[in-house]
Amino acid sequence: MINSHKLRRRDGYLNKLIGFQDTEPVKVVTGIRRCGKSSLLKLMVRHLKDTGISPEQIVEMNFESFDFRGMNADDIYRYVKQRAVPGKRMYLFFDELQRIKAWEDAVNAFRVDLDCDIYVTGSNAFLLSSEYSTYLSGRCIEIKMLPLSFREFLDFHGFEVRETQSALGGLRKQAFDRNGERYALREVFDAYMRFGGMPGIADVGLEQEKALSLLDGIYSTVVIRDILEREKRRGQKQITDPALLRKIILFLADNIGSSVSIASIGNTLVNEGLLADGRRRGAPSAHTVQAYVNALLESYFFYEIKRFDIKGKAYLRTLGKYYIVDIGLRNYLLGFRHRDSGHAIENVVYFELLRRGYDVAIGKIGNAEVDFIATNADEKKYIQVTESMMSEDVRKRELAPLQGIRDNYEKIVLSLEPGLDASYEGIKSENLIDWLLSE
Repeated sequence: MINSHKLRRRDGYLNKLIGFQDTEPVKVVTGIRRCGKSSLLKLMVRHLKDTGISPEQIVEMNFESFDFRGMNADDIYRYVKQRAVPGKRMYLFFDELQRIKAWEDAVNAFRVDLDCDIYVTGSNAFLLSSEYSTYLSGRCIEIKMLPLSFREFLDFHGFEVRETQSALGGLRKQAFDRNGERYALREVFDAYMRFGGMPGIADVGLEQEKALSLLDGIYSTVVIRDILEREKRRGQKQITDPALLRKIILFLADNIGSSVSIASIGNTLVNEGLLADGRRRGAPSAHTVQAYVNALLESYFFYEIKRFDIKGKAYLRTLGKYYIVDIGLRNYLLGFRHRDSGHAIENVVYFELLRRGYDVAIGKIGNAEVDFIATNADEKKYIQVTESMMSEDVRKRELAPLQGIRDNYEKIVLSLEPGLDASYEGIKSENLIDWLLSE
């Protein structure tokens, strides 16, 4: 477990937990392994102690720890009951609870038998799957945690953004490290695009070999513990080929932001000779590929985004896209080299929109496509993402789908080089880095 002195604040997530403190629902924090869930629980524990809650009222159990190895639901119940303080409200923290069979029985028993506030983390969507929905339906609040945003990346790595005067007299933003050295924001952004946002990178520093070692550990843990081992615990035999699983991971990582059908994945792997290991004949079935892809979605390794027909106002069943949860993991898998940077920054924008609480879809308008439709209870935005708006041909290509939309919702093009014009017939052109820092 992480020592509190090493904790770095992630106020957005912490404030969500604090907002639900002492409410009836179970607080469930989900997300890929090593994205900061355990640290978030520690931050919440520290908050409770700072606001007058006695340590005796707090029970912490991390099921990755050897201390709790081999426990079952009955053991957990007894462990907590033995530490419950009569007449006091208890605060229960269960980290990586999905490893415990029938965990929901213990959680429900605590809700009935104790005056308590319950916090849970899990690294697999199986934790809140339909199999358990009857137990927690309407009784839980899910907080979806992601790796670091660019703003958080700056903070974790000791950078401070300041406005300085340019040679032409205007103001420009620059990043200053702990030693006072200044860097162009684009340079630091390139580091973010290279190493990604897994919080552990901040502990090893922006060095490729160290980052590779950390990312390898995350990858292995997700694949082995959250996919292969979980399948064994569930008694299922759908995910039985680690080599096929890795090939599908590599395929999806290489094709982020591209239209992909389940049926095409196996055929592509065969046609490109990626399954030619002497053991498999022909392409895996669509059913098999779907099971492997579902396992990757459940482990929060990849996220799927659906198409939405803007004119027909309906979701489409065909050709969705996949984005990888962390661009550093993609670079680890495919090699630290400049590749497909357009789809890579799309990936970053997609997860930033999720962080900001939007539901996100791909927009279809006629034969054209809008990269993202972002909606929440209060607003809707249409967003295009491109590396540069400096070329007239690119401007025409990126603006055309937005120009075809006849409603009055906000329309934005995000790019690293937005050009000289701040808008084109009401369509905003914004610098991507400024946008990432805007909230």
